Amino acid sequence: MRFIKNIRKNTILVLVITIFSLYIILRKDWREIILSFQNIQVFYITLAFLFFFFSIIVRGYINYKITGDKEKLSIQEAIKHNIIVQFFNGITPFSTGGQPMEIYMLTEHDIPLPLATNQVIQSAIFYQIALVLFGVIAIILNLLFGFFPQDTATNYFVALGFLMNLGVAVILFFLSSSKKITIKIGNVFKWIVHQLRIQVEDQEIDKILEDYYQSFQKMKKNRKLVIEGIFFNLLSLACLYSVPFFVVLAMSSHSLTLFETLISSAYVYVMASFIPIPGSSGGIEYAFSKVYYHFVSADILSATLILWRFITYYFGILLGATVFNLEKRGKK
Repeated sequence: MRFIKNIRKNTILVLVITIFSLYIILRKDWREIILSFQNIQVFYITLAFLFFFFSIIVRGYINYKITGDKEKLSIQEAIKHNIIVQFFNGITPFSTGGQPMEIYMLTEHDIPLPLATNQVIQSAIFYQIALVLFGVIAIILNLLFGFFPQDTATNYFVALGFLMNLGVAVILFFLSSSKKITIKIGNVFKWIVHQLRIQVEDQEIDKILEDYYQSFQKMKKNRKLVIEGIFFNLLSLACLYSVPFFVVLAMSSHSLTLFETLISSAYVYVMASFIPIPGSSGGIEYAFSKVYYHFVSADILSATLILWRFITYYFGILLGATVFNLEKRGKK
């Protein structure tokens, strides 16, 4: 598998970015951060980890529902797949490494490649729709009730991230509309690829777009699955977005509510979504600092950021890498 060959290179890149990010965060107030860690309440940190893990379980469950074949893929296997996907998503730009790996794992359960591709695409569509919906709701609620003020930089990054996610959702919608539109979109992609001199065959682009089109046609026939897919992805995002709330409580602070956390986290992930670096590193830390400094006191903001980032990103990579390596050893 071509993408597995790049694991080492991408992992080194993530390590370099991590060291640089920690240097930026720790260079001024590392003593205060260490002191903050000494007062952590274990109960709330445990809840933060549990909510993150529950977000993984929920996405694994909807993937299990999409497959719809209990004999070939159990719910335990679907959850394990999603844990492994955390590693591949974490070390690739725009989280692009998880989908090929998930397709590969599905084929190992005797699911034909076209069907496995179709299922992974459906899962990605549900997630994209949920991401945009959550972002829209968060932006509207913040505009109406003003949970936190927005400066020019915040508005700029939110607009870029939101337009990018909305653009992806709109393209996916048009891909489902008709075969003619799919072909036209394909021609646009080919022109862009040729202009950028990217080494991708036209047939590969046609195959990807055809897979998306067929996935939408299949989804239209099962509205119940569509509703469940979007709902459970919203639930998964809500669990992920709740993590800062418990981290702040663990730091012995009660400076924000769970509702404020959900709105703020939605902003953070929207702002960082267009950063073309594994894990949106650098951009997502900046977004977190810009949003949460309105709620969290300066003396614990950096410590809160480090703990939140470890739980929602590095822990997922470590957990996914561990499960992936155990899986490989088991097969040997």
